[in-house]
Amino acid sequence: MAAPTPSDPWVARDAAVVWHGFTQMATYAGNVPVTVASAEGREVVDVHGNRYFDAISSLWVTTLGHRLPELDAAVIDQLGRVAHATLLGNGSVSVIEFAEALCAVVPVDAPHVLFGSDGAVAVEQALKVAFQYWVNRGEPRRHRFLALDGAYHGDTVGALSLGAGGFGTTVFDPLRFPVLRTPGYASADWAATAVAAVEDHADTLAAVVIEPLVQGASGMLVAEATDLTRLGEACRAHGVLLICDEVATGFGRTGRLFASEWAGPGFRPDLLCLGKGISGGYLPLSATVVAGSVYEAFLGEDLGDRTFYHGHSYGGNALACAVALRHLQLLEEWDVLAHVRAVADHLGGRLAEVAALEGVAEVRRRGLMVGVELDPPPGASRWGRRVCAGAVRRGVLLRPLGDVVVLMPPLTSTADELDRVVDVLVAAIAEVRAEDAR
Repeated sequence: MAAPTPSDPWVARDAAVVWHGFTQMATYAGNVPVTVASAEGREVVDVHGNRYFDAISSLWVTTLGHRLPELDAAVIDQLGRVAHATLLGNGSVSVIEFAEALCAVVPVDAPHVLFGSDGAVAVEQALKVAFQYWVNRGEPRRHRFLALDGAYHGDTVGALSLGAGGFGTTVFDPLRFPVLRTPGYASADWAATAVAAVEDHADTLAAVVIEPLVQGASGMLVAEATDLTRLGEACRAHGVLLICDEVATGFGRTGRLFASEWAGPGFRPDLLCLGKGISGGYLPLSATVVAGSVYEAFLGEDLGDRTFYHGHSYGGNALACAVALRHLQLLEEWDVLAHVRAVADHLGGRLAEVAALEGVAEVRRRGLMVGVELDPPPGASRWGRRVCAGAVRRGVLLRPLGDVVVLMPPLTSTADELDRVVDVLVAAIAEVRAEDAR
């Protein structure tokens, strides 16, 4: 393997002109980044011809793999029609067709879809819809949001306000609006506390915002479905809107199309935020799915105060919606969810070996969403980054969240491929342990 080095000319060209998000650019080259030139199946290929199994699904967006002929064809077909047409006051065929298909499968009553381009945008839209919903109903006092500790909902200002901090966000605290904060999934009684807060503050709450089943960016903290059910029942009983952020958990990652489905048929979000895997990793797209009872509060006279004055230039891009529709069809045609459940069980068995390793504190998993929390010895540093670097040297692309190594392989991954990922992870952890034992 002709591995990349800090002096790699592609890395130098990159650092000279690109500012990478969530990345300290002063140390970018020293961390030996992979420069991707192409991809095929479930692997990416760098500029040196090295192949890496994409065990993070290109930051959780790639679902079925790279360069799928079926999805390529959907983009090409749509290119022969129109690449983009504004949705502000007009319609677009591919957008309507995808919205129809999406509305048929989401766990939302009488849904309507507001499109955006990224997950954080979907959350921002949900916040604004929930806020204005109560204004339109003549109840402006209900303007507060309840969010959980450990939450991450994106890095735009509203989404950042819902988040519990971390990722260097304290610098933006003066911009964040206050929320009612209750414990997250790391606390055994998180649901009881959240339910009590809903009961105590219902008269001022606009909405409760959660990541159902898995708090991804906090290190794959997991919840029980029955706890989600309890919180959903409390919101319904007290007339508080429920916003489910499924940007990460949506489109099959947990073994069902949406994580909310694990909480039972009575668990019905009023607003559902979708992104990441929505287009199979092909094009930027997100959606805020709004229940009919909320949507109807915005109907009124033309140019009136009830109108939702919000929209983005590329919201509902025709190319993105065309490929998203074909992606949704393939999930069903290929029975992907059954495959996810089968290989996730296999992965769970192999991860028991990882959990038993010295240097591993805990392994958390829901479906194909996995967090391996490392337990570095006193004085050790950067274990998460070093373990992931060791995995990359062995041909598996991983990315850490602090000292939590995240595994989120494509939904179509085989048992053999997942065995390879686990074997590489075990070897990388052993290597780092040995380095610090010297």
